[in-house]
Amino acid sequence: MLVSILIFLIIFSVIVIGHEFGHYAIARRNGIRVIEFDIGMGPLLFASQRGETKFCVRLLPVGGACIFDGMNGLEEEKQDYDEHAFPNANVFARIATVLGGPMMNFVMGLILAMIIVAFAGTDLPVVYRVQENSAAMEAGILEGDVITAINGESIHIYREVVLASMMNYGEPLKITYKRGSGADAVKNTITLTPRYDEEDNRYYIGLIGSGEYVKCNALQVFQYGFYEAQYWVRATFKSLGLIFRGHFSADDLAGPVGIVKVVDDTYTEAKPYGLPTVLLSFLNLSTLLSINLGIMNLLPLPALDGGRFLFLLIEAVRGKPVSPEKEGIVTVAGALLLIGLMVFVMFNDISKFFR
Repeated sequence: MLVSILIFLIIFSVIVIGHEFGHYAIARRNGIRVIEFDIGMGPLLFASQRGETKFCVRLLPVGGACIFDGMNGLEEEKQDYDEHAFPNANVFARIATVLGGPMMNFVMGLILAMIIVAFAGTDLPVVYRVQENSAAMEAGILEGDVITAINGESIHIYREVVLASMMNYGEPLKITYKRGSGADAVKNTITLTPRYDEEDNRYYIGLIGSGEYVKCNALQVFQYGFYEAQYWVRATFKSLGLIFRGHFSADDLAGPVGIVKVVDDTYTEAKPYGLPTVLLSFLNLSTLLSINLGIMNLLPLPALDGGRFLFLLIEAVRGKPVSPEKEGIVTVAGALLLIGLMVFVMFNDISKFFR
């Protein structure tokens, strides 16, 4: 478990530092003064002043921060700062700076996905086998068929087919597939309703495995690296969709403690297959976490980048900012709710170890 905790801290720290560097780089590009760049949280361990920015390493390696001039006191008036302070920057420069962190997470996710594809290849959406008496068999899907779309979404890798099945709660699926190759290939579209399995407590299409796994050339690394990253974006959004549809429980939420458990399970399962498998497994997990962090930070909730972006968008539309007092109240309230959620998730994660 100690090894898993260390791996988690390394992965999480790199992802968070990348996120904060996104804010930092865009702020500097737009002439916004960054007064402090923190790695970690809590008591200060080490600090170095570089130009106008103080770079700090703090005790707890579970976060980070990029603090702009003018951001440490929303009650202050704009005229109290010079032109390089965040409140006095052009609204679109501030929007770009706020979005820089999540965008960096997407860039990191894409780079990691391309590394994975370069070394491990990818799984094409080719049907390996069709289960007997399944919805897929009844609809006429055969071994060797290539799934090209589900409910209008293009399918590029087999895990997208699995995702559509896992996120389904009995709703009909419109599946487009290709049979044959070259000039003889025929496309067909069918609609099927996944069938419920009481033992597994979920719905199944009835397709088993990918019948084709491909090593990627240089061009395919970019192509399928993008598809790999896109898969995790879709998975995150579909998971959020299930929350709003009520298909979730407290046990489906996970914080740092829960992620450590995932890291430990990943390490335990990959270790017997050697170091390359361990590294690829954690690169895959890092891709998920980076993209997930980027998306979650874009949610329009106070205290997140998405909440700040929403205030700036209102300012851009109406031509004047929301009053600092109102923004401060909403941000503090959102931060308190977020802290409450984090505490709940942490205790829920810990309780799982005793069940």
